[in-house]
Amino acid sequence: MPGETVPGSAGIPCHDGDASAPEGSPATSAALEFLLLGPVRVVRDGVEQPAGPPQQRALLATLLLHEGHPVGVSELVDSLWGEDPPLRAVAALRTYASRLRRLLAPRSEVLVSEAGGYALRPGPGDRVDLAVLDELCARAERASLEGDAALAHRLYGRALDLWDGEALAGVPGPAAETHRNRLAERRLVLRELHLCAALECGLHAESVSDLTALTSSHPMRETLRELLMLALYRCGRQGEALAVYTDTRRVLDEELGVEPRAELRELHRRILSADPTLDPAPAPAARESPAPRPRPAQLPPAVADFTGRREFVAELGEWLTDSRRPVMALSAVAGIGGVGKTTLAVHVAHAVRERYPDGQLYVDLQGASPTPMEPAAVLASFLRALGVADRDVPESPGERAALFRSLLDGRRVLTLLDNARDAAQIRDLLPGTPDCAVLVTSRTRMVDLAGAHLVDLDVMSPEESLQLFARIVGAERVNSERQAAMDVVAACGFLPLAIRIAAARLAARRTWAVAVLARKLADERRRLDELQAGDQAVKATFELGYGQLEPEQARAFRLLGLVEGPDISLRAAAALLDRDPEDTEEVLESLVDTSLLESAAPGRYRLHDLVRLFARACAERDEAPAAGRAATDRLLDFHLAGACRVFAMERPGDRTVEHLAGGIREAAPGVPRAPGDTAGTREWLFAEAECLLACARQGARGGRAGKAADLLIAAKDLAETGAFSLQYEQTCAVVLEGAVAEGDRHAEGRARVSSTHSLSVTGRVREAAGEAAEAARLGTATGDPVARGYGFNDQGIIAIYRSRHGEAEEHLERAVAVFREDGNAPTEASALSNLARVHLNTGRIDSALELAGRAHAIYLEVGATLRLANAKYALGMALTAAGRHAEARERLEEAVGIFREHRQRLWEGMSLFRLGEAARAAGDDAGAAALAEQALGLLRDIGGDFRRAQVLTLLGRALEGTGQRGRARACWEQALGIFEAESLPEADEVRELLDSSGGEGSGRGRRADPTPV
Repeated sequence: MPGETVPGSAGIPCHDGDASAPEGSPATSAALEFLLLGPVRVVRDGVEQPAGPPQQRALLATLLLHEGHPVGVSELVDSLWGEDPPLRAVAALRTYASRLRRLLAPRSEVLVSEAGGYALRPGPGDRVDLAVLDELCARAERASLEGDAALAHRLYGRALDLWDGEALAGVPGPAAETHRNRLAERRLVLRELHLCAALECGLHAESVSDLTALTSSHPMRETLRELLMLALYRCGRQGEALAVYTDTRRVLDEELGVEPRAELRELHRRILSADPTLDPAPAPAARESPAPRPRPAQLPPAVADFTGRREFVAELGEWLTDSRRPVMALSAVAGIGGVGKTTLAVHVAHAVRERYPDGQLYVDLQGASPTPMEPAAVLASFLRALGVADRDVPESPGERAALFRSLLDGRRVLTLLDNARDAAQIRDLLPGTPDCAVLVTSRTRMVDLAGAHLVDLDVMSPEESLQLFARIVGAERVNSERQAAMDVVAACGFLPLAIRIAAARLAARRTWAVAVLARKLADERRRLDELQAGDQAVKATFELGYGQLEPEQARAFRLLGLVEGPDISLRAAAALLDRDPEDTEEVLESLVDTSLLESAAPGRYRLHDLVRLFARACAERDEAPAAGRAATDRLLDFHLAGACRVFAMERPGDRTVEHLAGGIREAAPGVPRAPGDTAGTREWLFAEAECLLACARQGARGGRAGKAADLLIAAKDLAETGAFSLQYEQTCAVVLEGAVAEGDRHAEGRARVSSTHSLSVTGRVREAAGEAAEAARLGTATGDPVARGYGFNDQGIIAIYRSRHGEAEEHLERAVAVFREDGNAPTEASALSNLARVHLNTGRIDSALELAGRAHAIYLEVGATLRLANAKYALGMALTAAGRHAEARERLEEAVGIFREHRQRLWEGMSLFRLGEAARAAGDDAGAAALAEQALGLLRDIGGDFRRAQVLTLLGRALEGTGQRGRARACWEQALGIFEAESLPEADEVRELLDSSGGEGSGRGRRADPTPV
């Protein structure tokens, strides 16, 4: 972790209390730093100095290792040259000492002649990395003894970061060799301690990769085996944990003729019995951690004019702060829309927030909208707020919920779930610890929410209503027309939201008497009969505010009601309204002032769910159908043009975008357009993802399946991120249904292309095969190069998955021909990359290299970034098969970096898998196992089970190569179960591995796999 660097240091971080010069010590003009945990180096004032020839560095290292004590000349000669010193060894020694003094100038006084020898004594402001190491280790040991595993883990990590390769690298002499071995052992012990602390912190999944590599390199170290067993068990991999013990017992018996130590045998017994004490304990709050733990403070601001509700405030506050309760506090506030549920809940949440110092989470669940928020999407948002990186957010809702509960365990966090549809929507959003509390608002009384404290919120009393009205309008105006004011609040049905809207309009019109507003409300033709009950009461309240809007405000309000999605950006709203951004912002902010619109964040707006329904009803009633249709078309065009721009910048030279309805227009305001600003365009795509996909669904349902299908093609990167994969898949289904309903075969072909892509990402290759075949058929029938080319290419990819190499080659050659005819070099390159896999799988290594090389050259020529990783992936695999291991690893490491930068978690994981294959082909089984573990971590909830089985197969091969045959069998058994369940041909290969485990039959090669397009 980066940290400050003390003056004169070069890379030794100084963090919170690391050793440094004593307070008040004189500053030196040339602070020195001596580094021994790597190549021996001297750094003066941050600049590395030439340390001289090997014997001179050996002299420097020997003196530093004696920590200021004098070393005699004879001992120095023995240290540098051993039993065969040169004839003039003493003279040479003095020469090296003289050169060291010149090297250390103007601080040459640190090297002194004393007692017939030499001593090196750094000053108070100087640093020696070994001294820093000793201090960090001492602090880590103290933290561990005090039970602060997080601090110990951090400090051990800093200590390990001091190493820069092998200690005393390149230093000759027997003494250096002795110290080198000692420091290597110390480093290994520190790695054990670091990993032990990691397991205490609950980092078991993150530790498996390192432990796998270390046990492979050091098979006789039982501590490492014990830690690996525990980590695997805590990851739910009990079979592998038991297999580690079997391997350990066999190795110890074969090599030493002994049984495992008692601690290891006891752990084995406890794993067999599923001892619950082996489960990770809740981590205590760390006094020191790698980074401040996020403390979300997401509560909306409390309203300054909150009025009344004293009984409810007291009841909820007491329930949420009762420390005697044995379970989590859960309160659900129910009532009609506009009754003030959110206002009350936010007010109470702010009142008790000090009792929840670890943070407050908030979400509007949009329960009354046609598309309420999915619990999985909410969990992803909460996890990010709690410090989980995007790439680490699990894909499956169940895993997200489990991680959410784990993160809140031991913490005091208040969660406000606003506007819930029903109990089913929120069950996965509930923490599992009594230290947390949840406050829910909903139009529905949640009688089926177990353990909930239910509160039914009714309208305000007449006196409370009048107080609220007076606080907004002004007490003087109300007191002078008290009866008229009472008439107003009575006409509003004592509904808080209606009162607020009426009062806000009156407050903005200083020339109006209260009686004017009262007379307006007395006219029932202007106030719906249902003002006093149910949803119609809410609608009547909104009708009151809507009727007082200026014409431009009313138009904007109506059109915003036609938009689906959680919110809308300023630029998207400008497209919807067909106004410039400045005018749009002015009218939207005026709507915010009326409380009919909310400002979700700077530059983003949203309608309350009930307001949205009312606004849509107004649009259907007051807006010409053609005008409403034109507005939603403009919004669809906005998202399509923006997505096309992102597509074009991510895939330079790809003509696919020219075939889409959006093209590369200038009508994509809000999308970064600076040359080379691919990061900015990528961020726009992810920021607009939910709104964009909602717009595609709305377009497909509204007879615009063609544009919606094009939007999915342009936004295809969303499918591979993990974060939006499920929403992308759901949108594909809606768009495909719309295209079929419209009889639009052109749109249907493109929708099936996107559906194929989505299904392939999730590993559902059988379903994807049917979609790809239909896409190719429809593309051929309609003459669409997009559906035809992608359809053939995807059929080839799926045939590779199913080991149908002849079929794959036929499809891919057709894809190459279609893309080439279209003049689309980048997509031709993608097909060539996949064709290279076919040649590789059928033993044509030279032609596979040639095809992958051509694809790589095309991507380089057009300046591709993301898709260049495709060719690097394919080329790396071909180079592995050709035995060019160093080149293969270089290409695959580049692919990993590109996919990681572009948030393509699926292909980052697959590239790590291929990198593991390359490592194993080069004979590095330990490295291959570590890379396979990393790949498993990334592919845990994306890519489908069959890809996970591929990685497990590789992991088993690598483990067998390191002598861990039992654990290898456990991996293969898991893989076999998956391959058999999906009737994949790899099942035969894995059966052979299991049958011959321990023999030589596993080999080092396997079939190639396709890459993304």
